[in-house]
Amino acid sequence: MKNRIALLIMLFGLFSMVQAADPQREWRRVYDLRGQWRFFIGDNPAWAKPDFDDSEWFKIFAPSNWENEGYPGYDGYAWYRKTFEVKSAEHLYVHLGTIDDVDQVYINGKRIGYTGLFPPDYSTGYNVDRIYKIPAFCLRTDRKNFIAIRVYDAEFEGGLVRGNLGIYEKLNEPELIKSLEGLWKFATGDNPNCAKYNYDDSRWNELFVPLSWEAQDYNYNGYAWYRLHFKLSSDYKNERLVLLLGKIDDLDETYLNGKMIGKTGIIKNNPLDIRIEGDEWQKVRAYDIDEKDIYFDRDNVLAVRVYDGLVQGGIYEGPIGIITKNEYLKWREKYQDRPFDFFKIFQFLK
Repeated sequence: MKNRIALLIMLFGLFSMVQAADPQREWRRVYDLRGQWRFFIGDNPAWAKPDFDDSEWFKIFAPSNWENEGYPGYDGYAWYRKTFEVKSAEHLYVHLGTIDDVDQVYINGKRIGYTGLFPPDYSTGYNVDRIYKIPAFCLRTDRKNFIAIRVYDAEFEGGLVRGNLGIYEKLNEPELIKSLEGLWKFATGDNPNCAKYNYDDSRWNELFVPLSWEAQDYNYNGYAWYRLHFKLSSDYKNERLVLLLGKIDDLDETYLNGKMIGKTGIIKNNPLDIRIEGDEWQKVRAYDIDEKDIYFDRDNVLAVRVYDGLVQGGIYEGPIGIITKNEYLKWREKYQDRPFDFFKIFQFLK
């Protein structure tokens, strides 16, 4: 029995090491952001712009709390700015570690993400590891890029306090046959006709997908619709296909050419009747596409009804696109989180 308990402890330790190692295999750093940043206390939206002259700003080391870098006792707003270069704009994310307390992040003047809420509706995000997708259209591969970070600290230590800061390439992206990342039509509110193939969305605004709608200046909770027109080559007519919509906050119903092909959670017409279990926003949406529901070599319409109950909303994280069923199963098996089954081990110990 003692030998079996020792084996269980060894297996648990091995599992823990494997789990800890997985994130390291998922990312490749392409630019190191650790080191000296331009820094200034106060708050001004012009400081997000790439052409702003920050040459008179102070220099500060990050990651480190700003109290240890010459600003002891300071609570309030401050901005960080830095330049970086990349050779490719695909599959890139910025890792900023933990920021105390609230942040908004801009790449070349475009806001790409935030964590926490600024006053007057203050909510801290001090213990959240910041990882933000950088939309390809935000980046320049032929010259320097600018990153600007707006920070608010309510108490104790403040700033970019710890973490492996950098621009990282995500290595586990699936092999899509059709990427659907980019600008989609978007409208707040709820209208069941938005699901129809011939619905006129020409007057709708455009939003980048994947990216939360709050990061694109929609400070909104409730119903909204996304729509996208796309074509798919008949080369894939004999393939089993899957639609990947990444992660959506909170609930969704997804329609292809007017037919619902999948949903996560239950969206009811009365928001008071909607129940959010709590983890829907973390689930990767993968919906099978029936061959009768998709058109080849002509226009398709994808419509996504979303309900957001609190804070961040919308299609906020990829992958976004169409993949063959075989490739999807390989990707899911290799990269998707799977629970570790201790039951069989405990059976072994009996």
